[in-house]
Amino acid sequence: MRTESGKVFCGLKGISGALVFLQGSTRISYGEMVEVVGDDHRSRTGRVLIASAETVAIEVYEGTEGLSPTGTRVRCLNRGLEVPVAAEMLGRTFDSFARPLDRGPAPLAREWRDVNGAAINPAVRAYPQDFLQTGISAIDGMNTLVRGQKLPIFSGSGLPHNQLAAQIVQQAEVPGEREGFAVIFAIMGANRDVAEMFRRSVEESGALPRVAMFVNFADDPAVERLVTPRTALTLAEYLAFDRGMHVLVVMTDMTQYCEALREVASAKGEVPSRKGYPGYLYSDLASLYERAGRIEDKPGSITQVPILTMPNDDITHPIPDLTGYITEGQIVLERDLDRAGIYPPINVLPSLSRLMSDGIGEGRTRSDHAHLSNQLYSAYAYTRRIRMLASIIGEEELAGRDRMYLDFGRNFEKEFIGQSFTTNRSIEHTLDLGWTMLRQIPVADLTRVSEAEIAEHLK
Repeated sequence: MRTESGKVFCGLKGISGALVFLQGSTRISYGEMVEVVGDDHRSRTGRVLIASAETVAIEVYEGTEGLSPTGTRVRCLNRGLEVPVAAEMLGRTFDSFARPLDRGPAPLAREWRDVNGAAINPAVRAYPQDFLQTGISAIDGMNTLVRGQKLPIFSGSGLPHNQLAAQIVQQAEVPGEREGFAVIFAIMGANRDVAEMFRRSVEESGALPRVAMFVNFADDPAVERLVTPRTALTLAEYLAFDRGMHVLVVMTDMTQYCEALREVASAKGEVPSRKGYPGYLYSDLASLYERAGRIEDKPGSITQVPILTMPNDDITHPIPDLTGYITEGQIVLERDLDRAGIYPPINVLPSLSRLMSDGIGEGRTRSDHAHLSNQLYSAYAYTRRIRMLASIIGEEELAGRDRMYLDFGRNFEKEFIGQSFTTNRSIEHTLDLGWTMLRQIPVADLTRVSEAEIAEHLK
């Protein structure tokens, strides 16, 4: 970390969790970085959270163990939190402050940038309308991700969202522009074995040279978790808007981030809001999610896939609820599909990509994409209704047409939604597979696709 000379304060007013408190001062600013040195002479990095004439609150990133009220010195660094940014950081693994975790040297960066980034002027935002391929049929075919979009994944505890995150990191690409594509992977609150799984799977897939990983472990101080996604997004902004690259940012688990935010807010003595989270949870999440997008007259883009676990599978919980307001859709993982052995267990019915219609079609994916996805959605929705009826009267009491739809539903889940962790499907393969699924349905029921499309794809 960079350091400069600055004002020095001796002694603390108090210590609470990861926070230390000083007597109020007008010589210290909100958001300013400080160096905290205790009786053990160990230097710690901190950031001012409250700056008033009555009190100053500082979050200490390395924890407050070893600090005492009388033997602690706080030195101001006259700047905000900055991290290095460089294209050479791709292929490397870092901690929340962009310090190497892979035993390699510190990045030789010519620039250091504030982790809070610079807001994009809405007047120069370009509308997202270009396809980004993940290699996962349930996403590419039914809930297409568009460059510059924010598309979160809602999961539940115990569901394979970690494997799905790793698969997206490995497989994602901009068709035809692989050289100008990068992935930034922000991992928050992960156990060390999970973090190692991420690293090993990305390395073994051969995708590591285009991936930069930022890891916050579960046993790291919670306040560091609040920095991790901001550091990752700072590098993403540099690569996208300074180097002209298309950047995908995958952030997991945003629930861990929000829990850290609640912990810090509680230590500050703030009045809690819904479920104990601070009242500014919405604006804090927006400060992260709104860093995605495209800028007119610049070739690069930032696309976000934040992943969060819903407490008790409750989609109305404040974290998924507020995330849904800010982002452009959601991918929902379902526990019943997981129990049935379907991977990835994506339920395409409640899932939604609000920008999908602008990112598919002739010249982007294929001309039949929109009609095909609508027909598959309609058929699968009908299958779900028939399953409810069959659970009441028994499958043997269903009409022949309804039993045909039950077979379609089982095959759709097993062969279209389901694919292995190592299966990377092109968009052409996904769309052709969708037409194969429709062969199991009477042609008279194919009302969402045109006769010309039926003639071309169901020969």
